[in-house]
Amino acid sequence: MRRLNEFPYKHVLVLGLAKSGTKAAEVLLNSNIDVRINDKNAKDTDENVVSLRKKGAEVIVGSHPETVLDGIDLIVKNPGIPYEHRLVELALERGIPVITEVELAYQLAKENPLIGITGSNGKTTTTMLVYEMLKHSGKPVKLAGNIGIAATEVAEQLESGERLLLELSSFQLLGTENFRPKIACILNLHEAHLDYHGTIEAYEAAKAKIFINQTEDDYFVYNADDERLEKWLALVRAKLVPFSATKVLPFGAWTNGEALFFKGEKIIELDDVLLVGEHNVENMLAAIAIAKLSGATNEGIKHTLRTFSGVKHRLQFVADINGRLFYNDSKATNTLATKKALSSFDTPTILLAGGLDRGEDLTTLIPYMKNVKACIFFGETKEKFQHVAEMAGIDDIHLVQDVVDAVKLAYELSAEGDTILLSPACASWDQYKTFEERGDMFIQTVHTLT
Repeated sequence: MRRLNEFPYKHVLVLGLAKSGTKAAEVLLNSNIDVRINDKNAKDTDENVVSLRKKGAEVIVGSHPETVLDGIDLIVKNPGIPYEHRLVELALERGIPVITEVELAYQLAKENPLIGITGSNGKTTTTMLVYEMLKHSGKPVKLAGNIGIAATEVAEQLESGERLLLELSSFQLLGTENFRPKIACILNLHEAHLDYHGTIEAYEAAKAKIFINQTEDDYFVYNADDERLEKWLALVRAKLVPFSATKVLPFGAWTNGEALFFKGEKIIELDDVLLVGEHNVENMLAAIAIAKLSGATNEGIKHTLRTFSGVKHRLQFVADINGRLFYNDSKATNTLATKKALSSFDTPTILLAGGLDRGEDLTTLIPYMKNVKACIFFGETKEKFQHVAEMAGIDDIHLVQDVVDAVKLAYELSAEGDTILLSPACASWDQYKTFEERGDMFIQTVHTLT
């Protein structure tokens, strides 16, 4: 088990427990670092609180007293805690660095090949594609990060030469200082999480931290079709490896509409891949570039693309019920994701959408709604969506309480050959704890229809 042997901090506050905070605290304790933990929502009787106290941590629950900062020289913050949090602001005023658990993972794993993947959309699909491509090529790799596995938990168990593949959110990247992946990838950039970052510039700056410490020995894989990324290329010191779904590239990954290529070599015919949707062409191209740079074989890549059917909650096929095809795209928590989902189908579509209002311009969905025959909206934004659907010229619009009601009504309104698509374009937190819970509710309700 690896330790933080050259870690310069001796008195660390872990702010927020959950999965990543608990594991970060354990790693710090295992490295003989003094650990204080503060979580307002935790209880003294919680299993992780009891365990961490037994291991020597000081755990303060139920409130956020300013005294938790006394004697502290570093904060490891849960990524979801905003920088406007009173303790975080006070710590920064005192000159106390604030990092996320990903930076700790880097300190543990920096001698290993690291792959970091970020973007506004497609992170999970691309990360899983790369993971499967490397596995089927016989390359040792472990998976962690925003995909739901604490990065430190995996990093401390890495063997020599084993690759660490990380899906990374802007929340996680913002709290990095020295993080430097061997291969960094930005899939796309779209206005997202402005409720957390405040401005699009701040959001983009957080994403840029994935390549900011790279050198000429590293690789930066990027979407050559995304204009937002162009302004950064002059700042990148790593070797540039583009991918494009619209143009032939002399170097990188691209498609001619019939096959996928890397460096001019045909990898696979598009008719042979299982994933649907134009956005997944971009994800596959990015994954091919990363996998090839990591030593994957063409056979390993082709096997993955022929068998990989998608990630749960990301344009996931759920069921065919009497000729109605149900798709779960609950992970579509912004308009860009829903645009890509709507663009994936040319069949009559019943759209189920709505959720937490994060201030996005929902009218940008209108050009993508030409195949939508009916809309069912729920959650905090349902009235806003209703207005958008009316602007799009859709007459069949319904407002319901939640996903359960939406599924039942969608089936009543549908005909054979229709696609029933849950693609909310919003976060889930107004009604559900996570997008996974929302998607699971969709799946369960669909299966009751049979």
